[in-house]
Amino acid sequence: MAVVKSVGRKSPAYNKIVSGDRLVSINGNVIEDVLDYKYYSYDPELMLEIEAPDGTRASVAIKKREGEDLGLEFESYLMDKARSCSNRCVFCFIDQLPPGVRETLLFKDDDARLSFLMGNYITLTNLTNREIERIIRLRISPVNISVHTTNPELRVKMLRNSRGGEIMDIMRSFGAAGISMNCQIVCCPGLNDGEELKRSLTDLRALYPAVSSVSVVPVGITRHREGLYPLEPVGPEKAAEILDFTDSFGEKCLRETGTRLFYCADELFLKAGREIPPEEYYEDYPQIENGVGMMRSLEEEFRAALEGACGASDEPFSMATGCAAFHFIEKLLGLARAKCSGLNVKIYAIKNGFFGETVDVAGLVSGNDLVSQLKGKELGRRLLIPASMLRHGGDVFLDDLTLSAAEKALGVPIITVPNDGFELKKAIFDD
Repeated sequence: MAVVKSVGRKSPAYNKIVSGDRLVSINGNVIEDVLDYKYYSYDPELMLEIEAPDGTRASVAIKKREGEDLGLEFESYLMDKARSCSNRCVFCFIDQLPPGVRETLLFKDDDARLSFLMGNYITLTNLTNREIERIIRLRISPVNISVHTTNPELRVKMLRNSRGGEIMDIMRSFGAAGISMNCQIVCCPGLNDGEELKRSLTDLRALYPAVSSVSVVPVGITRHREGLYPLEPVGPEKAAEILDFTDSFGEKCLRETGTRLFYCADELFLKAGREIPPEEYYEDYPQIENGVGMMRSLEEEFRAALEGACGASDEPFSMATGCAAFHFIEKLLGLARAKCSGLNVKIYAIKNGFFGETVDVAGLVSGNDLVSQLKGKELGRRLLIPASMLRHGGDVFLDDLTLSAAEKALGVPIITVPNDGFELKKAIFDD
């Protein structure tokens, strides 16, 4: 329901539409949700049909710059309910969450609109033919797709959804319509690795350039898997195997097309005990939000930031991160110490008791693990942690512990640092 919550001041719709009005159509096109709204409101000359709370309708003409937002804020961002996932994936991370996590983490979304608007990955299994046709008609692009495997029978098994095998037909339709797709493969040893991974990469390569990037990431396994499908974690040997195969495939694509197309997640390099590749490996970082090249980008930015003047304060402070990134952060601190020998910092690796020690990334460290493992330690005047430990834009850890509660328990201010090398430099040197 496209009910207007507020209208931005000085926006094209200000004084023409008011709170409580319902947007019915734009230029004769019925508005069902945010995709319709953004697509049909792009043009500079619009005729809007508005329904007042009393049911009366009126036409409102608006002129604006092409692409300029009308300034309408609706009661819900999507103007509709978010669509939940209809799969029961054997590797689903949400099914492995322990009690006590934030309630919002338990919702499994699989919404094509969020894929386009917010970069979420979707499986395509809950799209109706009408929705597929609408994506093609509106030329919604890019679409981020959780592929996992292109083998129809295997995908049905892995997603435990009878519609899982339709993926290649849908993707070919998107490709023929000029829709760009980013893809991901969550690699599960014994299921979609080896020859199955080869098949998937080959099939996705055939869809280039419509498929513009593919990330390969290791399956995440927590200690909360009682009654779930038996999965093996990706260990060092398996990580090296996945890396070698995917990167050889990527090198071939690079020679043939000018783009690598296939990228391995930073986590695979860490698990295999290998160095993060140089910047050119990641081209323009098409999958950085999926954990591909995040560490390389951070290091390059940090090196650039260190070229500027750095303070020489010897005030003690501390840093905490997940076990996976510990040595990487140590390396960055080594670069900082080379610039400022008086840097007085201690770094701590936080083991994951909340999910289990097989989960070692910083973004999944809980507040209580942070507090329990740092209490009584030398923390100095402040503690730096990655912003990814907290809810996006918020101050709550995965286990609902607040940042202020953690600060009180540890007795020091906690500074959250985004994945940005320049911000990290500022935080370290307290600029």
